[in-house]
Amino acid sequence: MPFKTFGLSDPLVQGILATGYTAPTEIQSQAIPAVIGGGDVIGCAQTGTGKTAAFVLPILDRLSHERAGRKRTVRSLILTPTRELAVQIERAILGYGRFTDLKALAVYGGVSINNQIATLRRGVDIVVATPGRLIDHIQRNTIKLSGVEVLVLDEADRMLDMGFVHDVRRIVGGLPKKRQTLLFSATISPEVKTLASDMLKRPKVIQIGRPRNPIDTITQHIYAVEKVLKMDLLLYMIEDWRMFSVLVFSRTKYGADKISRRLKRAGIVAVSIHSGRTQNQRQRALDGFRSGKYQVMVATDVAARGIDVEGISHVINYDVPTHAEDYVHRIGRTGRAEATGDAITFVSSEEEKYLREVGKFIGRKLKAQKCKGFSYVKPPPPEPKTAKSSKPSRRKELPRSKRASGAKKSYRGRRKRLKS
Repeated sequence: MPFKTFGLSDPLVQGILATGYTAPTEIQSQAIPAVIGGGDVIGCAQTGTGKTAAFVLPILDRLSHERAGRKRTVRSLILTPTRELAVQIERAILGYGRFTDLKALAVYGGVSINNQIATLRRGVDIVVATPGRLIDHIQRNTIKLSGVEVLVLDEADRMLDMGFVHDVRRIVGGLPKKRQTLLFSATISPEVKTLASDMLKRPKVIQIGRPRNPIDTITQHIYAVEKVLKMDLLLYMIEDWRMFSVLVFSRTKYGADKISRRLKRAGIVAVSIHSGRTQNQRQRALDGFRSGKYQVMVATDVAARGIDVEGISHVINYDVPTHAEDYVHRIGRTGRAEATGDAITFVSSEEEKYLREVGKFIGRKLKAQKCKGFSYVKPPPPEPKTAKSSKPSRRKELPRSKRASGAKKSYRGRRKRLKS
C-alpha cells in the first residue's frame, strides 16, 4: 500500500519518497487513517516499527491544509522524554515536510535557551519538547500554547519512568480543552493507562504485535560470562565476528566511559553517550556513529530512546538491565524499519535474577549459553618488573639514645640543602 492511498497531500508524499520510504509499516497503515479522522488515538507497537512517522505524517498533512494566521503560532505540541528523541522527531518533521512551508523547533535542555526564544519569536507551527525545558519557556512566557490543536505524548512509558508525570500533567493542564490527543508507546503499563484515561477522550486503541515482545526481525543471543571476562568477550566478538556498527549498552555512565576507553586502547574507534555529556557532545557522537566514523557507540538507558540509526548490525547488553522494560527498548535499536538485527546480552551469575525478570516480561524463557571459540580462562596479569634504583639509599639517622658514645650527629646533608 503506497502512502498516497491515505489521501496525504502531494508535497507531503514527495517528501516521504525523498526520504527513501515507499511503503508504510503496519503501525503507520493503521494509525495514519485514524489520526487523519480527527479522533484521539493510542498507538502501541514495539520499538523500531515506525511510530514517529505514524503521528508526524498526519499532523503535517493537517497543518499544511490549514491556512495559518499572519503570525505563526504553535499548532501542534509533541512531548518526548529525551533530548535525542526530540532532535530525531524534529529531523523527521523537516525531512517529510521539506516541500511544505511548515516550521518546526525542538526545545530541550543542555543548550542555550536564547536561540530557542529567538526562533519562537519568529514563529513556528510545531514544537517538539522535553517537559523540563518546555516548563522553563512557559514560566518565562516565551511560548504560547493557546493555539495547540494536536498534542502528542511520545514514548509515554519512558516519560513516566523518568518521573515526568507531574510536569506532563502541568503542561497539558494549560492546553486548550478542545484538541486532538495522541499517545504512542512501546508498552502500555497501568500508569500509562491512567494517564491516557485522564487526557484522551474515547481513543481508538491500535496494538501492533504482542505487547512487551521484541520485534520478530531481531535475533536474541544470551551468553553466560563473569564480570571480569566481559570486556575480553566484547573484544573477541567485535574483532572475530567482524561487527561493523555496534551499539553497546552499559548500566552506568562510569561503565560506559570505561568500556569506551578499553575499546579505544584495543584500537577500536568508539565513543560513549550518556546524560553526563553536553547536548553538543551527545549530538556529535550520534552523528559520528550514524555516518560510520565510530564503529562502536557505548550508551546508557537514558539515551536509548533517542538513538535512531539505520543499519545497526548488533546491540550488545554489556550489563543486563535492572528494569525489564529497558531490555525491549535497548534491543529495539537494531532490526528497525523491518530490517534484521542481532541482540546479544552478557549475563554474569549475579545478573541471572535480572535475566529471569526480562524473560517474564517478554513471555519467553531466556537461556544463557557459552560463546563458542572464546577462551573463558582469564590470563594472569603480567608480573611487575622490579627495577633497581640508581639512587644510593639514604642512611637512616639513629636516634640520640642509640648513638655510640662520643658520636656526633652529621649535618652534612643539611649544609647541602642550605647551599642549594
